[in-house]
Amino acid sequence: MKLAALILFIMMYALMIARPKYRPYIALTTAVIFIAAGILPLSMVAETINWNVLLMITGTMIIVYYFIDSGMPVLLADFLLSKSENAMWVTIRMSVFAGLISAFIDNVSTVLIVAPIGLAICRKLRIDPVGMILSISVSSNLQGAATLVGDTTSIMLGDYAHMNFMDFFWMNGRPGIFFAVELGALATIPVMMILFRNYKDPVPPVEKTKVNDYLPTAMLILMVIALITASFIPDTPDITNGVICCVLAVITVIIDTIRDRNTEDTVASVRTLDFGTLGLLLGLFIVIGGLTNAGLINDIADLIVKAGGNNLFLLYTIIVWGSVAISAFVDNIPYVATMLPVLTAVTASLGVEPYLLYFGLLSGATLGGNITPIGASANIAAVGLLESNGYKVSFADFIRIGVPYTLVAVLVGYIYLWIVWA
Repeated sequence: MKLAALILFIMMYALMIARPKYRPYIALTTAVIFIAAGILPLSMVAETINWNVLLMITGTMIIVYYFIDSGMPVLLADFLLSKSENAMWVTIRMSVFAGLISAFIDNVSTVLIVAPIGLAICRKLRIDPVGMILSISVSSNLQGAATLVGDTTSIMLGDYAHMNFMDFFWMNGRPGIFFAVELGALATIPVMMILFRNYKDPVPPVEKTKVNDYLPTAMLILMVIALITASFIPDTPDITNGVICCVLAVITVIIDTIRDRNTEDTVASVRTLDFGTLGLLLGLFIVIGGLTNAGLINDIADLIVKAGGNNLFLLYTIIVWGSVAISAFVDNIPYVATMLPVLTAVTASLGVEPYLLYFGLLSGATLGGNITPIGASANIAAVGLLESNGYKVSFADFIRIGVPYTLVAVLVGYIYLWIVWA
């Protein structure tokens, strides 16, 4: 079963690289084969699917539809344009802006909120938006490990290691992982300056756009506040964030429908849902669940630990860079869930604190998703948004941005964590 699962997984990725237009169908077909072959029993399908992420994307997409229609993204684009000398600095500021937001709310929600602003900016400057939107996506993933509420893996570590929100900033008399992530983020600015060095067109004078409806903006702000607040409430259901996003989306639809006395926007908001992205994620959740059920994730974890042996530096190095490589292709949630107790046992046998390896695992697994366009849900959402607006994104397009971002950010964090926590 393991061999069959691995072969199917490799074939799926090869087909998605060769035929990017059909990614959702390829992932869903592979998922059906996994279920039919018994690699993932039908009884486990529902619990394998990350309903929280799917609901978050659905609810946020609906609110973002109204947000775009209100004109607010264009107004925010006007503001950023007025503060930038050329297109390169607009792109850099948009990426940093997305990263700051993503430190406090889910990466996917960040992309769905910020990317429309990026599209509005690119239309005004008449430049291809692929580079900017992908930079927004990878920057969002980068900052996910900065705080307890920035990413699912951060929440998992916090719960497992009994860490609170402030422990990510300062813990046991030492600076926490937040500073490793922020140093990595700063290191990506020169990378962006190189990647977008040809974006030298000056920013033309802009006139501020008039916003015609402030309700969607208010709902987005309320969503951010609600997501942050929910993260501080102990023992909330796994589906909490998704429910928050969907409830606020429904409220937005109801208020708009009653106020305007028509259902045109309601129908349009549903039609603009990116079902391709949702289908791709659904298929990937099932496939990764099958790999986990077959024991491949556990095998990978065992190999990493055995390769490190009793040498802490070697083990730390393998954990960080091995996690980057694995998370480029495998969902980091089951991987992190598997590795945490393994690392606890290993560090106990070595007689050292586990936090160095915990933080190394978190940084590597969170950032590794930026290696490929399907390595993280936020990347899938960003690519889907571009394709729904008529822009094709190849693996090469994504790797050109994702790989240098990842390598630089991980390297800086890797050095920082060893110096501070070893």
